Amino acid sequence: MTLDEAAAGRPGTEAAGRRDAVLESALATFSRFGYRKTSMDDVAEAAHISRPGLYFLFRSKEALFRAAVSRSLEADLAAADRILADTDQPLPDRLLDAFQQWTGRYLGPLADISVVIEDNPALLGPVVDEAPRRFATLVTEAVAAGPPGADPARAEAVAQTLISTSVGLKHQVDDPGTYRERLAVAIRLVLG
Repeated sequence: MTLDEAAAGRPGTEAAGRRDAVLESALATFSRFGYRKTSMDDVAEAAHISRPGLYFLFRSKEALFRAAVSRSLEADLAAADRILADTDQPLPDRLLDAFQQWTGRYLGPLADISVVIEDNPALLGPVVDEAPRRFATLVTEAVAAGPPGADPARAEAVAQTLISTSVGLKHQVDDPGTYRERLAVAIRLVLG
């Protein structure tokens, strides 16, 4: 068991809650300064924890970065999965909410974290490729199971088109509201 695993505690424990708070602070700090310019002191200060306490939780800046990004991606995927599984909501609404969670929340204050992630793929390992694939699978499955009369054979093409649109919008707009408005138009057009 690594030090990171030992410090994680059990879900719901104070240690796990503290670790989550540190990871949130780390994500915001990496977003603000970038990976290279962020120091463990910066993260410790932002998380209101001592530097030795931070090193107790994470053995290195790389381990902290990997844990912060992985946690964020896992949380986003879980939220997108819950949203897309809620078949009481119309498919266009579910898609819009899932994309807002996956991409739209990284506009504005957290906009730079996606750049930090894209600039440091070697630090993150396979999660950089796996998480987007998992999101694409969730969207494809939701579209395939869409409203009666929908063409499941088109589901993958629809999902990939929406993902490409979402990525393009992320680079064109600065706020989640505009992102959401434009993506809603794309969803209506693609779903017909």
